[in-house]
Amino acid sequence: MGRGPDGTSTPARLAAPDEGIGRDELALATRNHGLPLEALRHDLTPPGLHYVLTHYDIPYVPDDTAWRLTLGGRVRTPLTLTLADLRSLPAVTTRVTLECAGNGRALLTPRPVSQPWLVEAVGTAEWTGVPLRLLLAEAAPATTAVDVVFTGADHGVERGVEQDYQRSLPLGAALATEPEALVAYAMNGAPLPPQHGRPLRLVVPGWYGMAHVKWLRDITVQDTPFTGFQQTVAYRLRQDPGEEGEPVTRIAPRALIVPPGFPDFMSRTRIVRPGPVVLEGRAWSGRAPVTRVEVSTDGGGTWAEAEPAPETGHRWAWRGWHHTWTAVPGRHVLCARATDAGGHTQPLDQPWNRGGFANNVVQRVEVLCAEERP
Repeated sequence: MGRGPDGTSTPARLAAPDEGIGRDELALATRNHGLPLEALRHDLTPPGLHYVLTHYDIPYVPDDTAWRLTLGGRVRTPLTLTLADLRSLPAVTTRVTLECAGNGRALLTPRPVSQPWLVEAVGTAEWTGVPLRLLLAEAAPATTAVDVVFTGADHGVERGVEQDYQRSLPLGAALATEPEALVAYAMNGAPLPPQHGRPLRLVVPGWYGMAHVKWLRDITVQDTPFTGFQQTVAYRLRQDPGEEGEPVTRIAPRALIVPPGFPDFMSRTRIVRPGPVVLEGRAWSGRAPVTRVEVSTDGGGTWAEAEPAPETGHRWAWRGWHHTWTAVPGRHVLCARATDAGGHTQPLDQPWNRGGFANNVVQRVEVLCAEERP
């Protein structure tokens, strides 16, 4: 690891006033993709519709690759595990909603220049794998251990620093039973697709996507805090470039509406007919269970309670909701906001920071209610 070749990576910056999406952001947007919001109707997101963010290249892993996961560092018994070894261990399947920490970034003013997400960087899947705590228990971390570092096979340069993608969890979070992190090898009952980390990835329920290291090849236990780029430079909540900032961790509450009616191709304005319109969507939080969803049809001026879907027992997955609105001719702005059991509620104004992280401001969906054509 170290500094990359000169000129290959630019510093983090904010877009100038009235600066549109640049070619660098467009290049990121064509590599990564969000969930089409109409796909919120799926309890489980099909892998091809689930959001994807890849920092560098997707590693090519042929079927006959002898992939090995190493677990070492400050442990009594270092491990080297093949895929067959991992599949022979007790398996757990957990339904988890993943959301990118930068979801909503492109809606901020001023706009941090990076992957220009609107609100679609989310998806829900069932991940199958081995509980991380079981692997750590077999390796036996030293009593002085504090952090567990996860290294992926994706390699690149970011802000001038050449690096493998690496993130860490505090030892307590890595050993926790609720939420229970997984070393996953399957998604929705099938082997991981390449873009989702084939053949192994980390899944950390309740945490933003940057913690779910894909193409996982090494786990290292440290007795000092991890200070890698993705931990201490990127993914920090900062107002000013020189401050240390707070780490990005758990997912803030969010509700999204399935856009009703049908869309205009370019503006994406939705068109509905007068009369009853069922509004539906999903809500989630990585901090505490969602207990309330409210809907506004006048841009946040007034709010009504939505009806939650029945509990499913999947604590770390989104929850459905619905509300019937009587549409009248004219233009309307629909909003939804979620509140969780910890009292965290989505804000009406942007929670701004230089990285554009954890922006869970309420969604706004423009709707035109038009009379039926004769």
